[in-house]
Amino acid sequence: MNWQPKAAPDGDKRVMIVPSAPTHQVETAGLLFVSALNSAKEAIWISAPYFVPDEAVMKALQLAALRGVDVRIITTGKGDSLAVFLAAFHYMHELRDLGIRFYAYKPGFLHEKVMLIDNEVSTVGTANFDNRSFRLNFEVTAVIVDREFASRMKAMFEDDFAHAELLDPSNSTRSRFGGGLA
Repeated sequence: MNWQPKAAPDGDKRVMIVPSAPTHQVETAGLLFVSALNSAKEAIWISAPYFVPDEAVMKALQLAALRGVDVRIITTGKGDSLAVFLAAFHYMHELRDLGIRFYAYKPGFLHEKVMLIDNEVSTVGTANFDNRSFRLNFEVTAVIVDREFASRMKAMFEDDFAHAELLDPSNSTRSRFGGGLA
């Protein structure tokens, strides 16, 4: 196997690698997400298996929705931690009246951690949308500023949405949304 890096065949891409860790002076992951959410003008699509955002992310999502941004969040339909799986519904319920759409991925445990902003900026990484990733875990996120890559990311999201159930956060009971742990 060849582990030597090589340039993409169609040229360079604008990518920034953002590490975050509890040893850093600032909460890099949380700041990255808040900044990205606040920059959105048209769309924010998020895929996260664990959706337990902190107050700053909640406010950024609220502000985006109030600006008329198309906010969609897809999470797993089958959790691997009952407490975290159920906690997500509290946050969905808090955001329920803002027009944010929530989806539960049905084929199995959805573990991707990606975001698409305005069909131009994408993130792919290890950081979840939760306090552990923002403050306690060692994480890394790639921020890609490239319309072609974003176009492929959008197609992936559309495929995931097609395999998901649109949730009604005002009726967030465990039996309605996936039935529990995988």
